[in-house]
Amino acid sequence: MKRLPPLTALHTFLITAQHCNFTRAAQQLHITQGAISRQIAGLEAQLGYALFQRQARGLSLTREGQEWLPRVQQIFGLVEQGMSEVGGLSTTLQLKAPTCVMRWLLPRLMEWHALRPDVPVELTTTVQHGVDFRREGFDAAVVYGDTPNQGLRTWKLFDEQLTPVCAPSLLEGPVPLKSSTDLSKHMLLHPSRDEHDWSLWLQAAGVELEAQGPRHHFETLDMAIAMASQGTGIAIGDWALIGDDLRGSRLCMPFTQKVLTGKSYYIVCQAKTAQPGLVELMEWLKGRAISDVMDR
Repeated sequence: MKRLPPLTALHTFLITAQHCNFTRAAQQLHITQGAISRQIAGLEAQLGYALFQRQARGLSLTREGQEWLPRVQQIFGLVEQGMSEVGGLSTTLQLKAPTCVMRWLLPRLMEWHALRPDVPVELTTTVQHGVDFRREGFDAAVVYGDTPNQGLRTWKLFDEQLTPVCAPSLLEGPVPLKSSTDLSKHMLLHPSRDEHDWSLWLQAAGVELEAQGPRHHFETLDMAIAMASQGTGIAIGDWALIGDDLRGSRLCMPFTQKVLTGKSYYIVCQAKTAQPGLVELMEWLKGRAISDVMDR
């Protein structure tokens, strides 16, 4: 019988895969970057193959790493669900959210914790965009897409607005990025294999690239944005989610064109909920979303 990988190493892999960055993973886990690297290296040695490709400007998941990620997410999702279901109801609010909204959501949940430590929130991330409260033990979820089922209590956070984003250093590099036609000279970072988001923006901007430059595909939007912030290339980002990155100069918008996709982000819970503080949290997150958009 093969020895199972340590749970700690699997959790480190999960957090590192979400960021594709050792430094950010170390900050979230409150350990050193060296400890992150050693745990990943040990896990890869036990499995017998690499989970990440080490690149000059960051990380990307290998094929095996991409196959492991949803499985590890499911493992920790089941553990968290068991903690909330076994031994009585948890007093901690269980919130599910897709990885694409993490850049906006995590800092807001830290604000909430400082304001209301008496109403703790436990967050589960997933690549899925929806929720099924009949089978999943969550109190609430952030969902992405069309208007959710009418049987749910729903608060709209913001509309998706696509726009190219990159690291400020890329604008000062050897290849100028003065107009949208210059995109063909840069690596385009795609959050999906179908390249739908980039195609949608280029079409709305009236841009037809004469030559297709280098490109790289990722499994999630957050991975593509993380690589863009390291100067690897230009990603198509959601304007509503990157306010903190723009203010912190981790990202910039080389063009002003923003394209509404018709999709939106919502926070939902079951119509009949008695969990203390839940509706208050939903209302607070909606208010933060409104103020963030208005402040931009």
